[in-house]
Amino acid sequence: MRCVIARFPFDLTKAGVLESMKGIKPETVVGESVIIGRRVYPVMQAGQVITRQDRRDFSAGEVIRAMTQLGFIVRGLPEAPAAALSPLQHASAMLGSPVSV
Repeated sequence: MRCVIARFPFDLTKAGVLESMKGIKPETVVGESVIIGRRVYPVMQAGQVITRQDRRDFSAGEVIRAMTQLGFIVRGLPEAPAAALSPLQHASAMLGSPVSV
């Protein structure tokens, strides 16, 4: 499949991407991620390895679009953890009455 990343055309295949990422250790995921094989890679790391370009040269959106078209699973930003309730708020929620603090 032909796609454009950082204004350069690339002919990418699913097998080619799998081969490029073979042996690459995934970095810690803090944003969007893509599942390649059995590993989860940050989108920007995958884009850097596949295109051999600096991460500053392309956007995550370009890589996400290409990976999605190739059939890889792309995950969005991780959701922020829910704020913990104070003991008073927790008791109020259990009773079903609102609390004004």
